[in-house]
Amino acid sequence: MGNHTEVFTVRKGTKNDVKAVHALIVELAIYERAEQEVSNTVDQLLRDGFGEDPVYELLVAETEEKVVGMALWYTKYSTWKGKCGYLEDLVVQADVRGRGIGKALFLEVAKACAHRGYGRMEWQVLDWNEPAIGFYRSLGAGLDPEWLNGKLTKDELQTFL
Repeated sequence: MGNHTEVFTVRKGTKNDVKAVHALIVELAIYERAEQEVSNTVDQLLRDGFGEDPVYELLVAETEEKVVGMALWYTKYSTWKGKCGYLEDLVVQADVRGRGIGKALFLEVAKACAHRGYGRMEWQVLDWNEPAIGFYRSLGAGLDPEWLNGKLTKDELQTFL
């Protein structure tokens, strides 16, 4: 870890970064036209990532001690491949894109997955997000057009109780 360049640093995220990370999550949601879907809070991010049983890992990119990018990821399990890494969000502040920050964050997650012997690394990208699709393809990543994503909302889950 600690990928340094003249412009930015990538490091493991800390509790002190969570407020800035939450702001990046909201920025991404606005870009994805889904700001109203964000119900997660700074407090919940703190509990979930830095509490007794952390469920995610966090990398941040900073310039001049200001967080300008983040990668939030976690271990998932595949019955076919075993342990895998899942990149939940990769966000770089709009005004600093194009400087290699996203690539550095992505590569740090990929390296961690490789070092741990994971069967694969996965993530999602919206089908209309051409800049992100181009970014992932430029890194040699494949995109799977065959699988549809299923989900139940929190309210829908409550109907099963």
